[in-house]
Amino acid sequence: MGEVTIRAMDRPGDLGWVLMAHGERYAAEYGWDVEEVTSRIVADHAAARRHGRDAGWIAELDGVRVGSVLCVHEDECTARLRLLLVDPAARGHGVGRRLVTCCVDAARAAGHERLVLWTNEPLAAARHLYLDAGFVLTGEERHTEFGDELHGQSYALDLAAVR
Repeated sequence: MGEVTIRAMDRPGDLGWVLMAHGERYAAEYGWDVEEVTSRIVADHAAARRHGRDAGWIAELDGVRVGSVLCVHEDECTARLRLLLVDPAARGHGVGRRLVTCCVDAARAAGHERLVLWTNEPLAAARHLYLDAGFVLTGEERHTEFGDELHGQSYALDLAAVR
């Protein structure tokens, strides 16, 4: 594997890449249609980032985008990890772990007490990253947001307890 870098999500095309990569990857791997949900998250992030409330990162492998994550301000106490994605070409090399760490560190630096996230049961590799970072399962529910019935899972990380 080549050189992996993590940088701020602040270059032209970054947000478009996040939307495209999520749409293509989840359709290819799971048959899910995530573009409507992802486009709302990306648009909300673009607006919030102008006000300095949200942050995002892009992982690159030899200068090519291969991953993303957002840290979204939810309220004074809570931030939300959103849109974690690692391209198959970069999986297994710590890219996802580094992106999660960026989000945890940013939420803590912003003074949030808690970092939360929502994911789906089939995403085992991501769940493993979250559990390794100290997140705990806080809820589960069935939904059809991406077409098929899925088992959604909510997780939270107490930022004061984990250093």
